[in-house]
Amino acid sequence: QAQLAESGGGSVPAGGPLRLSCAASGYTDSYFMGWFRQAPGKEREGVATIYLRSGSTYYADSVKGRFTISADNDKNTVYLQMNSLKPEDTAMYYCAAPRRGRFVAPPAMRLDVYNYWGQGTQVTVSS
Repeated sequence: QAQLAESGGGSVPAGGPLRLSCAASGYTDSYFMGWFRQAPGKEREGVATIYLRSGSTYYADSVKGRFTISADNDKNTVYLQMNSLKPEDTAMYYCAAPRRGRFVAPPAMRLDVYNYWGQGTQVTVSS
């Protein structure tokens, strides 16, 4: 079973950057991992996913060109570099991993393909 721990959230002014980290422990041999976010009163949505063996990445339209997902497989850590942040990016950010051996075709943005979730890290962007 995987355990995921996010860090790096905080409060920043619009236009600023933040870098989130997700450290995975337990089983770490995932085919893919993802970052999701949930704003108050809204459903959780996919932000970015990465396929760990190929390095292929996928992004929601709302963050393309501003966010970058990456992974350090040796450290079992996935990152989300967020630049040019906007107030509408304010949300709780979660990383997620599928159960061992599960593979789905890209972009793996659906919540139901993930089995393990971190507790989240809050990102607040002020205007």
